[in-house]
Amino acid sequence: MTVSRKLTATAAVVGAVVAGVVVGLLLVAPSGSDPAASSAAAPPPWPSSSRPVPVDPDVAAVEVVGEAIAAAIVNHDATAFGKLTCVQQSSADLAELKRKWEAAGKVTATVPDPPSVGGDSATVTVHVEGAGGQKDTPFPLKKRDGKWCVP
Repeated sequence: MTVSRKLTATAAVVGAVVAGVVVGLLLVAPSGSDPAASSAAAPPPWPSSSRPVPVDPDVAAVEVVGEAIAAAIVNHDATAFGKLTCVQQSSADLAELKRKWEAAGKVTATVPDPPSVGGDSATVTVHVEGAGGQKDTPFPLKKRDGKWCVP
């Protein structure tokens, strides 16, 4: 596979993941919500988990990434989410993601279950609740250069 094809494939996967997050959040957004009213409140603190700390370092690292994804969603912080991706996101894509998250209004996000890890691939599910309902979104992760990221 040529470098150009790899970059195109990677960009397509990142786009699909971002689109999935946006669609999931729009599903839990209240209809007719006022983004300006929801962004005036102080952002909620980092989501917390009551599960014991995992022994496997990869499971622990994936769970940290999952908690960071949940925090980015709750805080409408697309820049923080962009730092969790394997491929650098454009400022336009991050601005659009932030706009859609803000339109969703106030939400809560948690990582309710331990992640699934196998080799250099993992999946962490983020549970999001808002005025419009709730949704569980599985985020695929890859281990690249010793770091877990959203492909």
